[in-house]
Amino acid sequence: MKEAYKHVKDSEVIMTEMVLPNDTNTLNNLMGGKLMHWMDVVAAISAQRHSNSVVVTASVDNISFKNPIALGNVVTLKAQVTRAFNTSMEVYIEVFAEDIPANKKYSSHKAFFTFVAVDEEGLPVKVPELKPISEQEMEFYKGALRRRQLRLVLAKRMNPQDATELKSLFDLDEIGQKE
Repeated sequence: MKEAYKHVKDSEVIMTEMVLPNDTNTLNNLMGGKLMHWMDVVAAISAQRHSNSVVVTASVDNISFKNPIALGNVVTLKAQVTRAFNTSMEVYIEVFAEDIPANKKYSSHKAFFTFVAVDEEGLPVKVPELKPISEQEMEFYKGALRRRQLRLVLAKRMNPQDATELKSLFDLDEIGQKE
């Protein structure tokens, strides 16, 4: 039997990779597709830890390629579940690059992925609740519902009028009165 709830720390995953020649583009920087693969792997492990189930990727939010990661750099990916819904989980991934000889480390990428827990037949299964503790965990938890509604609206799986959390960000009556 699965637990009724879990904490964020139960799903934390840290993965470290080194950028090798086969991982790079013609500018000797890490290829975006390789980074997305690593992000998907670390996020899936995090979602599996939370759900104790096999998981499948349901969506990937915007990934901005803020800083290139060079050949020979060490890449550290950190993932954690930010919120669990009925059968899905939002996972936050942060990527750091490190040039060890130069003693430089920097944040390079951040993203939210969504996973669905499934059984042996590939059918969705219920996941434990997430109980945030820290202030940052609470902030991610609260924002997850807005991000979820935005994903569903953009995928045309939710009517924008039903996205109450998104609508609460805007005072639509006040905007209409100003026009």
